[in-house]
Order: sequence, then C-alpha cells, then structure tokens
Amino acid sequence: MRMILHYLKPHRWGMLCGFLIKVLGTFADLGLPWVLAYILDNVVPLGRISLVLWWGVVMAGLAVAARLLNIKANRMASKVARDTIEVIRHDLFHKILYLSGSQTDAFGIPSLISRLTSDSYNVHSMIGRVQRIGVRAPIILVGGILITFTLEPVLTLVLIATLPLLSVIVYRVSKKGIPLYTKVSQSVDSVVRVMRENISGIRVVKALSKTDYEYGRFRENNRVLAENEFKAGITMAISSPMMNLILNLGLTAIVVVGAYRVNAGDSGPGGIVAFLSYFTMILNAMMSITRVFVDISKATASADRIALVLASEDELAVREGLQAGQEDAHAAGKEGAPAAQVSDSGAARIEFEHVSFGYHAKDGKKDKLCLKDIDFRIMPGESLGILGATGSGKSTIANLMMRFYDVSEGCVKIDGRDVREYTPQSLREKFSVVFQNDTVFNDSLLENIRFGREIDDAAVVRAAKDACAYDFIMEKEGALEYEAAIGGANLSGGQKQRLLITRALAGRSEILVLDDSSSALDYKTDAKLRQAIRAGYAGMTIVMIAQRVSSLMGLDHILVLEDGEAIGYGTHEELMEHCAVYREIYEVQMGGM
Repeated sequence: MRMILHYLKPHRWGMLCGFLIKVLGTFADLGLPWVLAYILDNVVPLGRISLVLWWGVVMAGLAVAARLLNIKANRMASKVARDTIEVIRHDLFHKILYLSGSQTDAFGIPSLISRLTSDSYNVHSMIGRVQRIGVRAPIILVGGILITFTLEPVLTLVLIATLPLLSVIVYRVSKKGIPLYTKVSQSVDSVVRVMRENISGIRVVKALSKTDYEYGRFRENNRVLAENEFKAGITMAISSPMMNLILNLGLTAIVVVGAYRVNAGDSGPGGIVAFLSYFTMILNAMMSITRVFVDISKATASADRIALVLASEDELAVREGLQAGQEDAHAAGKEGAPAAQVSDSGAARIEFEHVSFGYHAKDGKKDKLCLKDIDFRIMPGESLGILGATGSGKSTIANLMMRFYDVSEGCVKIDGRDVREYTPQSLREKFSVVFQNDTVFNDSLLENIRFGREIDDAAVVRAAKDACAYDFIMEKEGALEYEAAIGGANLSGGQKQRLLITRALAGRSEILVLDDSSSALDYKTDAKLRQAIRAGYAGMTIVMIAQRVSSLMGLDHILVLEDGEAIGYGTHEELMEHCAVYREIYEVQMGGM
C-alpha cells in the first residue's frame, strides 16, 4: 500500500480538490431528508402553498447540486486513477525490461504478465472506488448520525448500537481477505502460464494429438483458481448478509420505537420519515464501505506483488567505481594485461577467464553448475564456433557475453573490460544476435529488420541478400511492407530464420552472434549464408553456435562442450586430430568423408 501512496503523491492536489467537491455533493445529499422533515413538520401545517413550493425548489436545487458535484468529483477520481495506473504500468514494464535473466526466471513470465494486467487493474479499481465511495460513504455515515441526533436522539442511539458489530465484521473479514486474494493472484499466474504455453505452441499440441492432455492441464489449473476465488469470495461475501441482518434488525427496532414515540406525541411524522431516509442512506453507506474493503483487500495483495518487482535489486548495475567508456584501469594495471580499447577494425575482443555458472533454482539457491571453468580468447575479427549436445551450455555462453546473467566464478571480458563494468545498453550495442526461437513481431518485414534502428533501405536490402532472404521477401505481396503475423506464423521456419539473420546483419555491430540460427535452412542455403558472412562481414567478431559441423569447420576457433565443460578447443584440423568427440560427430554427420 505504501507503493500506491507513493504514486498518488503527484496527484495530491487534484485528489484534494476532488475530495472537497465530493464532500459538498455529499452534504447536498444529506440535506434532502432534513428539508423534507422540515416541510412535513413545519411548513405543511401552515397551509401556505407558496411556502411549500419555495421549499420544494430548495429540495430540487439540492438534488441537482448533489448530482452535478458528484459527477464532477467522480470524473476527477477516474482521471487520477487512470493517470496513476498509467505511471505504475509504465514503471513496472520498464523494470521488467531491465530485470536480469535470473530475476525473470524467478518471477516467471506468466507472473510478470498477470502483474502488468490483472494486478494493475485491481489497483486501478481500488484507487477509483476509494475516491468515489471511500469519501462519500464515511461522510454519509458520520454526517447522517449527527443529523439524526438533532431529529431523533432516542432512535439514533438504537442506530449507534449496531455500529460496533458492523465494524468488527468489516475488520475481521478484510483481515482474512488479503492472503486469500494473494493466493488467487498466484493461481492466475498458473492459468496464464498454461494459456501462454498452449497458445504459443498450439501447432505442436495439435500435431502430437495432445489437445485432451493440455485441456486437462488447463482444467486443473482453472479448477484451483476457481476454488481460490470461491474461498475469497465466500469469505468477503459473509460481510454483506451479516451486515444486512444487523441493520435490518436495527431498522425493525427503529420502526417499533418510532411508532410508540409518534403515538405518544414525542416525535413528528416528518422526523420519522427523515430518520428512515437517513437510516437507508447509512445502510447503503455501510454496504459501500464493505465493497471498498473488498477492493482494498484485492488491491493490497496486488500492490504487494507489483512492489516486489519494482523494489527488486538492479542485478545488472555497473560495477561500482567504474563507468562504461572508460579504460579498465584495473585490468591495465595487471602485469601483462591489455588496456581496454576497441580494435581499429571495429570488431571486439572476447575473453572468458575461467568462467563457471549455474542458474538459480526456484528456491533461490544455485543449481549445479552448467558451465565449468570455460577459458578462451577471441581476437577482433576472428570467429568462434561452439559445438555440443543439447544442454551442454552453448546458449549460456552467449547469455553471459551479453550479461543476461552474471557469472558464478571467473569473468567475461569484452575489449579487455569485464562486462559488469559496462551499462547494459552500451554492452549490448556491441552485439548483433539471433537467438534460438527468436521473435518475429506483428509488423512489416521492413520494421522487423530495422527494429527501431536507423538503417537505410540499401543496408536492409544488402543484409537481406546476404542472409538469402531477399528472394522470398520480394515474392511476398508488398515485399518489405508485407506484414508478418505474431510470432511469424505466416512465414515458414526457414523464412523466419533468414529474416532474423537479416535483422542481425543489418545492424553491423562489433560482434555477431548466431545461436543455432540456421537449423531450419537446407545445406545449400546454409553454405551460401556462411560464404556471404565470410565475404561481407569479415571485420566483425563472429560467434556461431550450431549442431552441424559443416557450419563451423571453416571458423578460426571451435569450442566443443560436453556437460558444461570444454573438452576441445582449436581449429577444425586440430580438433580432428586431438578431440575424439569432435571427430566422432564429424564422422557421423559427414559420413566419414
């Protein structure tokens, strides 16, 4: 809740103005029954129609003023809620973009999605309702009681006797509601995760005839969500019937006591009518307060989840005392260590110095190491191929280069400087990259290639030709303006890979990383791509991760991984002579030729 107050602070004057308008509108509503009682008890007995009409005009004026003031206040409340949640969503999305890989893994993508959507919606609803009902209801409750004291003190005491019971109900129910709504939010995360997995992998699910199995998974998660929502709803719903019971018993007592007082001549009919009107208003106010507490319970649970992300530590902060763009004085001061500087060729030097790494487990502890003592150096303009079985740590090396994760031991250096001494932006500007299962966006092919960068048409066309994508692009209706579907669903696997490679080549950064980016290409297209990269991008430092020996055998260095360990490093010829695993892979794939 402290997080919500922080975001409301810039709107405090607008909220104050809205509160004052809402107060005036509520006072106008409170004045109507009092004027009615005055007319019935004091004006009507005089028999003067003109006076009755005059007080009728006063009532109409109060009614119109109440409506107009409440409408204005409600609109101001909606504006504050809209503007506040816009900033919260903006900051939350910005924070998510800069989370480290381990933090993203810990929160989970489905959970981050639900925090941006359902949790922010709960906070939005609460901010609006508190400003509208949270101001009006307490004023009607307190103001109504004070006015009824002036009309019927005895009946007011009957009313007040019910309030402590109502307060206890609201407090106890709200206290139980917050943890229940937290469980609901966690169940929403699970449902979103299953939905996301199935929608993104719908073709695989259908191809393997697993629709019934996945439906069962969704049904189970949906059942748990429904049960948690039911428990939370039942708990919060207890308050309404219990409050109604207490208030209706109080209303019955008031009617009975009021009837005796009228018969005894102690009260007038106007006062009783007004008191019943105030009692109804107070009843509705109490019910409204209950709904506000339900919203506050939901919003508190949601705000805590949002605040947890916003308050998460910046794991990718620049190492203290050093700024990107400065020379690495520490490295330069070591005996034999080179100063950090970019090569004249425009390429970058990559160094892994005894790097070990393990991903975070769900309990926050480290899993077993998936990379162990990796040590190599790639000079500017050289190329490195990484070969290994699935799960051997190939993609992890690319992730560590770009500092999506921080190493557990050792260090990764670019141009002689530890990657932790760069800002994330300055580090990643050095890379053009194609990851496994990379993303094609729902936009034109041209914008998918440019990706918000200032790249002219000539550079786009050249990159498309080098990536063997130009021909299929030109065959599309509209060519570069052809709109790709979400995830590239209207492109074949090979077309998506060539489009993604075009995006990477068009950037012409210092380092080109291709992570299994040609797996969907035929051998002929793969060979043409490698030839184009060697001819046109020789000035870049190239890191290529692949399953095919044929894709890597022409590179300057090849790193062979097995279970996270480097079991071979050298040229193709050196590995054929000294690395049995590499030689076996080569013979299997190339037929011993």
